[in-house]
Amino acid sequence: MRQPALGILTLYLNESKSLEERPVYEKMTAAGRRIGLSVFVFTPQDVDDARGLIRAQSYNPVTKKWSRRWVRFPSVIYDRCRIQKSYRFQQLLAFRKRYSHLHFLNRPLRNKWTIYRALGKVPAFRAHLPTTRLYQSPEDVSLLLKKYPTVYLKPINGTGGRGILRIERSRDGSLLLQGRNHARTIVQPKHISRGRLASALQSWDKHGDRYIVQQGLNIKLPSGRVHDYRMLVQKNGSGVWEVTGCAGRIGPLRSITSNLHGGGEAASMNDLLRQWVGSESDIRQIRQTAETFGVDVARHLEATYGALCELALDLAIDRNGKIWLIEVNPKPSREVFHQAGEREVYRKAIVRPIEYALWAYREKRGLRAQKTSPGTGAEHRSSADPADYDASSQGLPT
Repeated sequence: MRQPALGILTLYLNESKSLEERPVYEKMTAAGRRIGLSVFVFTPQDVDDARGLIRAQSYNPVTKKWSRRWVRFPSVIYDRCRIQKSYRFQQLLAFRKRYSHLHFLNRPLRNKWTIYRALGKVPAFRAHLPTTRLYQSPEDVSLLLKKYPTVYLKPINGTGGRGILRIERSRDGSLLLQGRNHARTIVQPKHISRGRLASALQSWDKHGDRYIVQQGLNIKLPSGRVHDYRMLVQKNGSGVWEVTGCAGRIGPLRSITSNLHGGGEAASMNDLLRQWVGSESDIRQIRQTAETFGVDVARHLEATYGALCELALDLAIDRNGKIWLIEVNPKPSREVFHQAGEREVYRKAIVRPIEYALWAYREKRGLRAQKTSPGTGAEHRSSADPADYDASSQGLPT
């Protein structure tokens, strides 16, 4: 029996065909080799539909080199594609549609607004969700500002803190606007009158994005820097949801977000909570509640939207220890744990999708075996079963 293969589906970042997470994929390849799972990386641009082959990128942990090779479609696909405003993303949508019958570990999750509404239908989740509205006009911002001193305007598909604007009421009746543009650059704070809010919001949206308006939370440390927590929830090697870890993130000075890509710093969750809450018993209770909440959210979203293998929950914890869900990220980075010095958590964060992929492959094979007609001695074989092609021996182009 040939070794099962995991295909990591991603997107090139540019015309030079650079990849965003190559060091992580190298570690995943090494982890796969240890447990008997072949791992390669590919994009929709690498697929030859006519021949049913993929010109994949493979990493050799021994030589520490990458190479190209022709392979059949993998046993399991791990989708790491993030949203891009490019033709490459349109190719991804076409790939997902054409090959929807293949075994994906994770299906696309919806946007922030849709996820918010899905979670808001569950009473146990509702208390952890900041008040949120779909932005349709400046009136939506004004309505929330009457109730809360701070509100956020966020692109419904944004990541990494891009395009987020914070609007804060000042004591003199004016509004303080701070944010990050779509290049993640911190925008200079600006005071405006309430009467200029509509024009300010109109000038902010230059990309035609859809937005949500969300209740602001008090997450400023005594230093004045904002902070939050990144919780990673993954399926383990037995197909069970578990919290892999949770680390703190501290934004740079004058930043309204804590994202690491925007210059934020990582920290131990316990260290941050000691500054924020203080009591060790309270910290233990907060962590326990947060972990139970995280697993419940993952289970619910998978039941609602289809197969998932991991999620990152961005959490805020207020001064009273209450847990708030800021947003959910279906394609999480793991670097926060590495930067926070949590090496074992970082290792698990990389290895768990590989272990889960092998478990999922074996589970599916077991179901197929049960469906085989008795007495035939035949084992169902899918075209998705791996059979790596050596380009030189098969006469295929390199």
